[in-house]
Amino acid sequence: MRKSFRFPNLSSLQTAQQWIATCILCVTVWGLSAAKMTARPAGPPSATTIQCDAIPSAILGRSVNTCVALPSDYASATNTRYPVLYFLHGLFEHETSWGERGGKQILDNLLSDGQVGKFIVVLPDGGRTFYINSMDGHERYEDFFIQELVPAIDKKYRTIPNAAMRGISGSSMGGYGALHLAMRHPDVFGSASAQSAALLPKFPNPLPTEGRWGFYAKVLQGPFGSPLSESYWEANSPLTLAEHPENFHSLKLYFDCGEQDRYGFEEGAQLLDKILTAHGFAHEFHLRPGNHGWSYLAQYMKYSLIFHWQIWSANMAGANKP
Repeated sequence: MRKSFRFPNLSSLQTAQQWIATCILCVTVWGLSAAKMTARPAGPPSATTIQCDAIPSAILGRSVNTCVALPSDYASATNTRYPVLYFLHGLFEHETSWGERGGKQILDNLLSDGQVGKFIVVLPDGGRTFYINSMDGHERYEDFFIQELVPAIDKKYRTIPNAAMRGISGSSMGGYGALHLAMRHPDVFGSASAQSAALLPKFPNPLPTEGRWGFYAKVLQGPFGSPLSESYWEANSPLTLAEHPENFHSLKLYFDCGEQDRYGFEEGAQLLDKILTAHGFAHEFHLRPGNHGWSYLAQYMKYSLIFHWQIWSANMAGANKP
């Protein structure tokens, strides 16, 4: 049955005015309630902003594409300087991979949860260089990185330009590069982390042309010689550099790897842990459930970022002591 609405019997102008005011109030309250029910909550602003540019290099004879993730207040907090983390990508990736495949979101989540503070992330394109100077001298990427890239970043951005507030990290090929560069240049980097680093024990002899080792031989020929030079690989390997921790005694070091790494890099990670432990070098190492690549990083990259932030926080606290 359809119901009809009847106006009240108004006996005076005052009663009418009261009734109208009541209706206006009801409509207003209803409108606010409806808006609250239908409006979607606004998400927090992005914690980082990524800018990409090309860094000119006289050493390489070309420019290197580089992205930089800046804190949300970078443009407004013009007197603030920030720690800086260099993140090195893996093989077949590039400078935008970190932002596109989940690194930015991992950092933003940590910032939102208060697990880390604000810092700059530098993301250079490393190609397939393994971040070293190639054996033939054609691609001096390590020289570019140390002599040109780091100074260019410190000049262009408001970093805290000292080793104690500068870290380096990477995954797979980038993990190899992060360990290599940090162990060879502890005056530049005070902290280093590596995840699923491409650490290989001694090569089999003869070197297989198929399977896993056949794949290694193909991708390593650029930086490590063609035919592949085992001696040049070993000279640059973090496993070799780790035999002399006195050369990087002040470096803070973290690394981890998946127990089911599809390239078998967990063997090299465990060997690195064994070498450093034998030499009494303090470090943090974890063998974690998981495979390789971004499926692994999605679970565990946060530990690497937290590690660097804790180092920087301790350094800042020490610097502020009277």
